[in-house]
Amino acid sequence: MMVDVPKGKLWNDIQEGATYPPNEKWHSHLLDQYKLYVEMADRISQRRTNANTYFLSVNSAILAFVGYLTTAASPSYMWLLALAGCMLTLFWYNIIISYRNLNSAKWQVVQDIEKRLPISPYDAEWDAVQRGGNPKLYRPISHIESWVPGVFLFLHLIVFLRTFPLADVVGAFHRFYACTIT
Repeated sequence: MMVDVPKGKLWNDIQEGATYPPNEKWHSHLLDQYKLYVEMADRISQRRTNANTYFLSVNSAILAFVGYLTTAASPSYMWLLALAGCMLTLFWYNIIISYRNLNSAKWQVVQDIEKRLPISPYDAEWDAVQRGGNPKLYRPISHIESWVPGVFLFLHLIVFLRTFPLADVVGAFHRFYACTIT
């Protein structure tokens, strides 16, 4: 997904299309800011990896605990663990989408900054993989990683459906309904 970065917010005091001003101090500042911005974009990717590791661990622990409880006994509250797992996977999916959108914006800004530098390695790399449009060359990891929460959601839903005390809920509803009629 390409993000439209407002150029008026990115550049200061330099006309659009101007390249490499003779002002050496300006160029030095541009290069320093570029390096810092690329580093910050990389840190976002690292935070994204850490978030994925966290959610993968928590979801795996919930399913392992459910597996243990299934062999030990069948407590009636296991459906609550499954419900919590479902909620966690939905949070996880939303975080992945948020990081994907943030990364897209950051790397678009990097490519825009590169237009004012002598080389544009990130933009050239993105062109080399046909901007993610050819899965034989490159498949964006965010498209793959967004399926992982779906797998866990499916597993949690199976546990939920197998353990939710539907008969108890239906019985309580019938008792409530019978009390209100008489």
